[in-house]
Amino acid sequence: MAAQSKLSLPGGLVSEGALKKAVSDLTTLYLKHRTRISRAIYIGLFVTLLNRLRNAISEQRAAEQQRRTAARNGEREGNTSTGRKKVELNREFFRNLIRLLRICIPGWKSKELRLLVSHSVFLVLRTLISLYVAELDGRLVSALVRGKGKDFIGGLLWWMVVAIPATFTNSMLSYHQCKLALQYRTRLTQHIHNKYLSNMTFYTLSALDDRIKNADQLVTVDVSKFSNSLAELYGNLAKPILDMVIYNYSLSRSVGGEGLFAMGLLVQLSASVMRALTPPFGKYVADEARLEGEFRFQHSRVIDYSEEIALYHGHEAEKDALDKNYFTLIKHVNRILRRRFYHGIMEDFVIKYFWGALGLMLCSIPVFFKLPVAKNAGTAAKNSTEAFVTNRRLLLSSSDAFGRLMFSYKEISQLAGYTSRVSTLLSVIADIQAGHFEKQLVSSASVDANAAVLAGRGTITEGPDIMFKDVPIVSPNGDILVSALSFHIHPQDHLLIIGPNGCGKSSLFRILGGLWPVYGGEVRKPSAEDIFYIPQRPYLLAHGSLRAQIIYPDTIAEMHERGVTDTDLLEILTSLELENLLSLPTKDISAGGVNEGPMQSGLDTTAAWPDLLSTGTQQRLAAARLFYHSPCYAILDECTSSLTPSIEALIYTQAKARNISLLTVSHRKSLWQYHTRILQFDGNGGVVFGVLDAEKRLKLEDEKEEIEERLRGVEGVEKRIKELEAV
Repeated sequence: MAAQSKLSLPGGLVSEGALKKAVSDLTTLYLKHRTRISRAIYIGLFVTLLNRLRNAISEQRAAEQQRRTAARNGEREGNTSTGRKKVELNREFFRNLIRLLRICIPGWKSKELRLLVSHSVFLVLRTLISLYVAELDGRLVSALVRGKGKDFIGGLLWWMVVAIPATFTNSMLSYHQCKLALQYRTRLTQHIHNKYLSNMTFYTLSALDDRIKNADQLVTVDVSKFSNSLAELYGNLAKPILDMVIYNYSLSRSVGGEGLFAMGLLVQLSASVMRALTPPFGKYVADEARLEGEFRFQHSRVIDYSEEIALYHGHEAEKDALDKNYFTLIKHVNRILRRRFYHGIMEDFVIKYFWGALGLMLCSIPVFFKLPVAKNAGTAAKNSTEAFVTNRRLLLSSSDAFGRLMFSYKEISQLAGYTSRVSTLLSVIADIQAGHFEKQLVSSASVDANAAVLAGRGTITEGPDIMFKDVPIVSPNGDILVSALSFHIHPQDHLLIIGPNGCGKSSLFRILGGLWPVYGGEVRKPSAEDIFYIPQRPYLLAHGSLRAQIIYPDTIAEMHERGVTDTDLLEILTSLELENLLSLPTKDISAGGVNEGPMQSGLDTTAAWPDLLSTGTQQRLAAARLFYHSPCYAILDECTSSLTPSIEALIYTQAKARNISLLTVSHRKSLWQYHTRILQFDGNGGVVFGVLDAEKRLKLEDEKEEIEERLRGVEGVEKRIKELEAV
């Protein structure tokens, strides 16, 4: 027995009584200086947190400086590739998030802020209800264990009463979250639409800048995902933080602050390990969205160029391209699934089981250790069962809150991905509106040869005439097609523009339409309202009335402000032999079908016009739109290619009768008679501008063709002579 009362220690044999006495003395010493020790620990913890914060800020600054240095080095080396942006939870993320929040919540009196405040009130109410339910659960279990049936039934009835405000609060939380997501999306979509559809930004974004490949997906899909993620994240962060504060405060009153502090340290340590092992889900989300956009873009190309692909029999090549894009996407998604699988195992083990074991140890403190706690904890100590159940419920709620905080790291990473993509769109739009473009040039000339021209900017002024003075014409890929274009036309002049493909005709029109920057020289042109453009392939509204097609982009109110009536529109249609459009069977596509609909009549006739009308009829309808607007200048880009000569002559004759100055691109000799000036591109950088004498030029062309025909005959005669001489 004496041997059993000894403990083998490195220093020799020590009695069990002496060990208990030493532990008791240490406990007494700790309790005597408990306040000082606690303060020292808290101060040390606070200093440690400050040091970690300082180190984190230093690391962020060093990383940002390193990125800037790398960017400068890349610029000096002539690296123009955009590369993929790395999505991180850094200062740039918070700056972009604040920028988007200012759009989503524009002011103190906004509907979004009122919803957010109401949502916060219900979050607090839900936490307080959960705290009361935890206490009520303790009473129910205590009454059940002690056999107090009356107390148990009363508590159960009261528990059902409390369920009414609890369920209402839960429903209100879900409602507020959905409403917030909808309001955020509405604000962002309206803001982007205002920017995207102003100052020709939608065109410049695709034609002069290649940083954004899928603007349609960003506006429709990524904005929606960002809004949902932002609305969910507020509830998934605010409520767990509030729960942890209130539940931990209640636990500290019941079990003491020492155990809670020790558990917090262990939880923090394990959380740090989990954070270090967490994959970069934000980058994964951004890459997945990018791959989804590329896959969708490839499908849209097949739809847009279906006729060309069919004529080339390129379906197999397109299938290979689509399969490649799809399997690249699937490979990335499978990679994410594997990462989430292993990460989920680690999270479940640490959060549910390791932290659960720590919680059971914490709940056992009032049972096995007699540490002093707050004064009002005496009531709980009288009934260990009630105290254990209440503490256990509080602990589970606190653990669940901390677990949701840990899981929210993935949600924050996903939000970082959406924030990066939406912010990039807004930044690029802002750059474009400020006149800054970034495009990967594939020029046949050297970069240095074109750099000075592309970096320069000319001047644009408004006036009644059109004048180009030493203006360089540049192709979309950076080639300088014409080094210095100069010409001048006045109202009532009619300009014919001819030349081979790729010589600069389209670039000239883009400058006139305000779509293309002026890289040098001087341009004087009328305002945008006085120049009207008709392309070879007319743009028609997918749905809408016949009136809407003619007056596009005006509204009916704007038509009336012009002093134009429906009678005027009918006269325009009659002059172009389009009166048959006033009464025709239309296709009913409201339910997705293509059945013949009822007969409609008048300008209110509604149809799927692009599908219903032939190309020639569409070109005549575009001419009706031109006559309605009656601009000072009209740019006609092969706009009569599908019309008969008689209808073509009718359009040009009426256009000149309406005092519209014509700028025509066409190779038809029949149109020369309607023009007084000619601008001829030779395709090698040369341009000739002068007066067009249609009759004289036609004679010269006929003479040229006759001489060429004779020369071809001379070659045959010479060949025959050589054959005869050889006999």
